Amino acid sequence: MSKLHITTTVNGDPAEFLCEADDSLLAALRGPLGLTGTKEGCGSGDCGACTVMLDGSMVCSCLVLAAEAQGRRVETVEGLAEGGALHPLQQRFLEHGALQCGFCTPGLLVAARALLERNPDPSEEEARYWLAGNLCRCTGYDKVIRAVLDAGRDLRQDHGEKVA
Repeated sequence: MSKLHITTTVNGDPAEFLCEADDSLLAALRGPLGLTGTKEGCGSGDCGACTVMLDGSMVCSCLVLAAEAQGRRVETVEGLAEGGALHPLQQRFLEHGALQCGFCTPGLLVAARALLERNPDPSEEEARYWLAGNLCRCTGYDKVIRAVLDAGRDLRQDHGEKVA
């Protein structure tokens, strides 16, 4: 079987790789693209550890074929930080102790960024609902939710919005 040649954009940069027709996007990210931040938890789309953005929509990269990235835009946890500066979500996760083993953290960060881009001022209930598809066995969700809400406040201040 011949490999497929895929051209895509990953975290804003052009990328290309070869893959088998049945390779997952997760396998391509971690393998030929060398982006190991995205983790495989369950392999069945139930845990959210492999969450990435595909053309602006959250997907479980374990369920998406690598070939589906052809001509599309993929955003991973590696794309959060800009230069040497952590994204406010990353900073707040650290400050709130919202991570321990770090296995679920990449998916939580990507999902939380998607939430804050859609709604920069979510309620606690909205944040909990949005992140319900991301499972964590170590930290407990209160720290994660506090980190997300604080990061939202930071982002609103950075964009000049009035924060109560």
